[in-house]
Amino acid sequence: MSRTTRPLIGITTSDAKSRIAWWFDWFAVWRHGGRPRRLSPSRPFPEALDGLIIGGGDDIQAHLYDDEVRLDVRVDPQRDELELELLERFIPLGKPVLGICRGAQLINVYQGGTLDPDIYTTHEGLKRRRTVLPRKTVDIVADSQLHRILEVSWCRINSLHHQAVQRTGKGIEIVARDRDGLVQGIESRDHEFLIGVQWHPEWLVFNRPQQRLIRALVKAAQRGIASP
Repeated sequence: MSRTTRPLIGITTSDAKSRIAWWFDWFAVWRHGGRPRRLSPSRPFPEALDGLIIGGGDDIQAHLYDDEVRLDVRVDPQRDELELELLERFIPLGKPVLGICRGAQLINVYQGGTLDPDIYTTHEGLKRRRTVLPRKTVDIVADSQLHRILEVSWCRINSLHHQAVQRTGKGIEIVARDRDGLVQGIESRDHEFLIGVQWHPEWLVFNRPQQRLIRALVKAAQRGIASP
């Protein structure tokens, strides 16, 4: 694939994201044929984006899903505004969108769903797992789009979150749960490629199923270029 035909993939981040974390984002898209473009509140996005990854980060503002405001969490209102604007533009155009961790939650909120504000408070006895290594097991719903992309019925994933999808939004289906019953994957039945995963596939650089997910996004964006 030549540089000129590589689809331009926007990746949303906070302004304070570390260089190492951004490198993993960049590499995940580049290795599968995309041109990664960092998007943040201080970095305006081009109109010509072919695909979008909404990345991980701080909590989403509670009022966006009608929950109580909590003072002990970090939020990024400007980033919320940016990402909601991007979804407002992308979804009607049918461009592919992948939500990662916070991004999966934001997709659900955009579609009118709600979040579990703190899984460790609402699920008594839940073991705390916070690691970039694949230490948690997730079961994938058979015949789902995520199942077809990953080509596995279960997989091991990392875990860096304390919130999760609660009530699903319009057109959103739950397609993956971990062994504790928490939602780990969602997708839209109304869009060609609108998928969210609670884990971070970009950190699992040697995991073939997770790399298939990034590749599927880039390929979907490439098809959009070929068939405007």
